[in-house]
Amino acid sequence: MSREVDDEKRDTLRRFAALGAATPLVSAEATAESDDGDDRSAVRDAIRGYLSRTPGAHFSKLRDDLRLGTGETQHHLRTLESEGAVVSTRDGDYRRFYPAGQFSAFEQTALGYLRRETARGVVVTLLREPDASGADVARALDVSRPTVSNYVGELESAGLLDRSDGYAVVRPETIITLLVRYADSFGPDAAAFADDAAADLVSYDG
Repeated sequence: MSREVDDEKRDTLRRFAALGAATPLVSAEATAESDDGDDRSAVRDAIRGYLSRTPGAHFSKLRDDLRLGTGETQHHLRTLESEGAVVSTRDGDYRRFYPAGQFSAFEQTALGYLRRETARGVVVTLLREPDASGADVARALDVSRPTVSNYVGELESAGLLDRSDGYAVVRPETIITLLVRYADSFGPDAAAFADDAAADLVSYDG
């Protein structure tokens, strides 16, 4: 069983390292790995490759998706941050990680909230229906009205939502770009939104 787990970990690391190899954030050695799977450079390349596709992932998600140990993950992330390859921000109880130099502070904040299912649902609903009320959002997400109010308050405090005249997503073009670009790393709601956005663009172009 241990051998099977090691093989799965090795395959996962190799896959993410290969995915990130095409980006300027990952070195050409991304696919190099020793037979025992303990090549530190390959693990760090895999982390950078993963973050290039899943920016804003928190520590536990990154660790679990890459099948790493807690201490192992901490060590490599500290190294990557000290080298200036990765940056992190505190988001409540989470620490979220991003490729360095790729996202503005607003985009980092937006990505962090888009990785929260209910917060993302609120944003997606308001992008689809700009005139939606709190009750409308609650019905769309099948959550309570107080839950929506709590998330709306957080999104406003974070600078992602404006409540001066109803609910309005701040810098919607930026939010839409993030949702579409990283749709596969979010939930099915983001994937559906991205598909609809692409269809709208095709219709518009035609």
